[in-house]
Amino acid sequence: MRTKIVAGNWKMNKNVQESIKLADEIVSELKDLTLEHTRVLVAPPFVNISEVVKITEATPVEVAAQNMHQASSGAYTGEIAAEMLTSLGLQTVILGHSERREYFGENDAVLTEKVSTALDHKLEVIFCFGEVLADRKSGKHFEVVAAQLRNVLFELSPDQWSSVVLAYEPVWAIGTGETASPEQAQEMHAFIRRMIADHYTQELADGVSILYGGSVKPSNAQELFANPDVDGGLIGGASLQATDFVALVRSF
Repeated sequence: MRTKIVAGNWKMNKNVQESIKLADEIVSELKDLTLEHTRVLVAPPFVNISEVVKITEATPVEVAAQNMHQASSGAYTGEIAAEMLTSLGLQTVILGHSERREYFGENDAVLTEKVSTALDHKLEVIFCFGEVLADRKSGKHFEVVAAQLRNVLFELSPDQWSSVVLAYEPVWAIGTGETASPEQAQEMHAFIRRMIADHYTQELADGVSILYGGSVKPSNAQELFANPDVDGGLIGGASLQATDFVALVRSF
């Protein structure tokens, strides 16, 4: 059975006091919930990670990073290296989010380096990808998604895939209130799994968790997560309220 995952990406939200409060609330609300084959992650802003790690220690909640630099160290003012994350006890990093691609110019070449560096430092990668609205309307969404995966991940060895989680995020549905229908999400997730099976093996493809991201909220999560190839969600806005976030975890 594939692992189900609900990962909250707090983005550039919550100061340290607010992050402590949110983490406390999430841990408290999950206290009496039995999590079988389900992982819960939160990704606070870098400056708040240490405090959130303290709160979530010895709880089911894992802490992830929102990003990292591809270099292991050096003169890159303002950037964060993989070893800085692992020294805090983190085991997971989000890479390739559409906002990093759009606002910071991260392309396939940069992301290939980032993924390689993360895996070299024993970090699990949640790899984000997805089409913009123009691609969807022109019928190029499968082509775009295939290229994003093939260009960055298909040189990985089969063993390396055990440290990769995929997060399909149609860009047109991120923070817009629009959501891919359950049928659209399942169609794309099934396509992604077939791609992996064709390039590697069906066994490997069946073991990869593929998350959906894009305006997931308590009102639509159960229907989305019920699809056979949707293994959870990478959550933005709904992860900023403990009640909403925990409701998503309960949606499985």
